[in-house]
Amino acid sequence: MNAAPIQLSDDAARLDIARVHGWLASSYWTPGVERAQVERQIAGSHCLGAYLADGTQVGFARVISDRASFAWLADVWVDESVRGQGLGRRMVNWFLDNPDYTDIRRFMLATKDAHGVYARLGFTPLVRPDRLMEKLSGPFAAILEAGS
Repeated sequence: MNAAPIQLSDDAARLDIARVHGWLASSYWTPGVERAQVERQIAGSHCLGAYLADGTQVGFARVISDRASFAWLADVWVDESVRGQGLGRRMVNWFLDNPDYTDIRRFMLATKDAHGVYARLGFTPLVRPDRLMEKLSGPFAAILEAGS
């Protein structure tokens, strides 16, 4: 018996903020992130939720963009209960295929362990890493230095 399809929606009102916060607080990239910060991140982003037929949220991703030349894909999360079904790829493709982002010149992301997944979606290592720089907050730099 096939399960009902998982629905994708960018309706911000449907997001289960408590669930998203729990996922992100347990992630390697934002361990222990405060809920207030997650709320600000969501407010400033184009967010996508993935939902079971009963409305339970089982996935999340967001893009930060000027919707003209640059976009940053962030916080792609698939609940463990539905992993391995291609949902993460579906969510990323939803953004890549979205008319709001068709003219984007540079779509970027950061990942510790999913390079192969993103490579299959067209992402590559930086062509000119010598031209990119970053400025990290003290607390975030400490997280990175700790090996997260």
